[in-house]
Amino acid sequence: MRRLAFAFIVLLIPVVLPAQDDLMNLLNANSAPEINYSTATFKSTRIVNGHSIERMAPGQLDVRISHRFGTINSGAYNFWGLDQSNIHLGLEYGITKWLMAGIGRGSYQKTFDGFTKFSVLRQSTGARVMPVSLSIFTSAALVSQHWPDETRTNYFSSRLAYTAQVLIARKFSPGLSFQLTPSYIHRNLVSTEMDPNDIYSIGAGGRVKVSKRISLNAEYYYMVNPKTYMSSQIYNPLSLGIDIETGGHVFQLLFTNSLAMIEKGFIGETAGSWKKGDIHFGFNLSRVFTLQKPQVRENQK
Repeated sequence: MRRLAFAFIVLLIPVVLPAQDDLMNLLNANSAPEINYSTATFKSTRIVNGHSIERMAPGQLDVRISHRFGTINSGAYNFWGLDQSNIHLGLEYGITKWLMAGIGRGSYQKTFDGFTKFSVLRQSTGARVMPVSLSIFTSAALVSQHWPDETRTNYFSSRLAYTAQVLIARKFSPGLSFQLTPSYIHRNLVSTEMDPNDIYSIGAGGRVKVSKRISLNAEYYYMVNPKTYMSSQIYNPLSLGIDIETGGHVFQLLFTNSLAMIEKGFIGETAGSWKKGDIHFGFNLSRVFTLQKPQVRENQK
């Protein structure tokens, strides 16, 4: 009897195994394919001066403090620029999983600014293949410093400038990311008739990861407008930075030829030259606070 039962089991194995494979294939066919999104293309919402493709998660507030000191070539009397300081304070908030907004105030021209960043595409593999991430950035800036000539008729609208950018980024590997940033800036008032109200530029920036918490960043904005016809000497902004992540902080040390820390300033108004030593040392400090619990944010997506 036992031999008969054993023989029956042996004969049953070739039938059961194919049936099991067919069942697993059926389950896999009915299961929804996954979409694998790329994350942490850059460490924060900035590459150096300019915005990166990254945005704040819903319900998270980023408190940002940025400093740019004087130029290094100002010499020992000014402690190589450290005696001078320009600051920008910002608050940036994730509204939804695809939209964030921010406000800020900087000492450069005593400027107030506000922006929105809207995610259109996300780099992904799997069920949906998307080779790049793409976002739309818009901002408005208000210069609040005193008018140079109080005797003339000055209009509030003359204080305003607007920026529009397309952020196109790709994470090539865990340690290498790159971004292109076509940019347009409109200034309602310019210094002279020689200066254009509209500025066109193309930015390029990248990140190379050195270790788990440290990365090297660089960005450059090429201004398309011919600078030789402007009333003052303007240079393309070049910035180099080192990102250091320490828990909830992202601390960035940087060198740049631009004093301004918003798009309206460092694109089209950079008066310093790397060749002449007009280099500003500075830093960006980012601290993220969670204002809504994750489970609450999930229900609001």
